Amino acid sequence: MSSTNRYPALPSRMSLIAFKTRLKGAQKGHSLLKKKADALVMRYRSIMTELRNAKLDAIKLVKDAHFTVTSATFIAGDISFAVQESLKVQPYKTQVHVDNVAGVQIPTLRSNNDDAEVLQALAGLGKGGEQIKIARKTFRETVTTLIKIASLQSAWVTLDIAIKVTNRRVNALEKVVIPRVQNTLSYIGSELDEQEREEFFRLKMVQKKKKQLAKAKLEAEVALAAVSAAPAANLLQPELDHNEDDIVV
Repeated sequence: MSSTNRYPALPSRMSLIAFKTRLKGAQKGHSLLKKKADALVMRYRSIMTELRNAKLDAIKLVKDAHFTVTSATFIAGDISFAVQESLKVQPYKTQVHVDNVAGVQIPTLRSNNDDAEVLQALAGLGKGGEQIKIARKTFRETVTTLIKIASLQSAWVTLDIAIKVTNRRVNALEKVVIPRVQNTLSYIGSELDEQEREEFFRLKMVQKKKKQLAKAKLEAEVALAAVSAAPAANLLQPELDHNEDDIVV
């Protein structure tokens, strides 16, 4: 097995346990990241649909808003100075909120307006007042839609970046980390098996050597006993020969 496809590790039981734990964590992280990517993709597609519809609505609203301003100008004349003088409050207010989608922080813009203040500020206009109110309402709807588009566009870009990062992490775990850990576990397992075979062979050789030594010791004891019994027989042999001579004589 090539060392480039696995992590450097010593073939031991502790390393085997450590890499098994690491593999389990990598697989769990891969599963969670897949679920996160799926959730982000679902929200991404939902925002894409909303953004498309909002942009289509914005085209019509901008046309209607400019048409109402043209109508008000035709009826009341130049109304720019009168409208600017009548506005004593901010015409439109927004607040930034942060939504959490699978751990990704998405900034959104929400309107925070009091229509009563604006209506009171526009009160007192005489000629063409009703047409100006219609133009104001149409332009506020247009601004609301544009702010919604900006919020959705920002969320869309944020989710696009988050999805790319999450997919890179998922691919890294799936294509690099998990295969390397599995290869490392295979390497450690094969090395441990080889060590066990070597240990078994060593024990067999030790037992064989012990048997050979015991056999040699037994043979040596037998030979020593035979050598010890031979002098006794030689001592008895001269007496037998002497007795035989005496009988012959």
